[in-house]
Amino acid sequence: MKNITEGIAMIVQEKVNRGIDADINNAKLVLVGEGVFPITKDAEGKAVHELPNTGLAISGTIQGEGKLAGTPSLFVRLASCNLRCIWQMEDGSFCKCDTSYASFHPDDKKAWSIEAVIETIKQNIGEMKHVVITGGEPMLQKKGVAALCRVIKEKLHLHITLETNGTIFDKDVAKYVDLFSISPKLSNSVPSKEKLHSYGEEESGASRYHHEVRLNVDVLQSYIYFANSTEKDLQLKFVVGRIDDAKEIKRDYLDELVAYNQEDIMLMPLGAKTEQIAKSNPIVLHQCIQNGWKYTPRIHIDIFGSKIGV
Repeated sequence: MKNITEGIAMIVQEKVNRGIDADINNAKLVLVGEGVFPITKDAEGKAVHELPNTGLAISGTIQGEGKLAGTPSLFVRLASCNLRCIWQMEDGSFCKCDTSYASFHPDDKKAWSIEAVIETIKQNIGEMKHVVITGGEPMLQKKGVAALCRVIKEKLHLHITLETNGTIFDKDVAKYVDLFSISPKLSNSVPSKEKLHSYGEEESGASRYHHEVRLNVDVLQSYIYFANSTEKDLQLKFVVGRIDDAKEIKRDYLDELVAYNQEDIMLMPLGAKTEQIAKSNPIVLHQCIQNGWKYTPRIHIDIFGSKIGV
């Protein structure tokens, strides 16, 4: 009886695997701009014509934010987002999302097969061990992201960071991710009429999206519970640029969540440019020290400025 049961289990698992493999073969991801970056070779191993935007004649860059800041990595950037963030600095000026080309108007986008993404990573990963799945909002394409992450883990054996705004959770994606880098958005990020008009954006259409979903405590709690139960890493990384932001972080998020670790709470200075970050830094440092939260730099902006693909 035991052998029969084991045989049935094997047959069922084979059918499941065939179904998953079919999903992988059929899955597409819509990537934006640079897609997989920074690279020096295409999926066939042929040299690309231009140097990466890092200015280096090698593939890869460093993770600029969070617990793994400074870690050599390749990035995969997905198109579109369910939020359209425009912040207001403490001095009253506005600051648009630093990857707005992936969220506001992802015009330079292209459908990639999972195989093409994997082969491009394989040709460029070198001695690096980390891949970062980012956006836009990657979880809008959760089926394709799950397929991609599965192949990265099973065939390339790389560490995966998922960068997300924390509005969508999916267990099929989560089981392959090593670090959940979640950036919940504060009310300061909501694109008001005045903010939109300052950037020449319309109040309707692509510029007006779903900021009513930005605060989703249930989704964040799902990430926390999953990370704890599977011994995966997690960080809650808040963009801060105003003096009262810490109060909102506590009231709307931390007071509503349970089972998170204090060392996983990180604050990051608001700004897409070095001069904006310089203005936000004193506010962020004060709030980190006062509340025992971690400060995270934005090293890529310090080094490369506001370039894409770095």
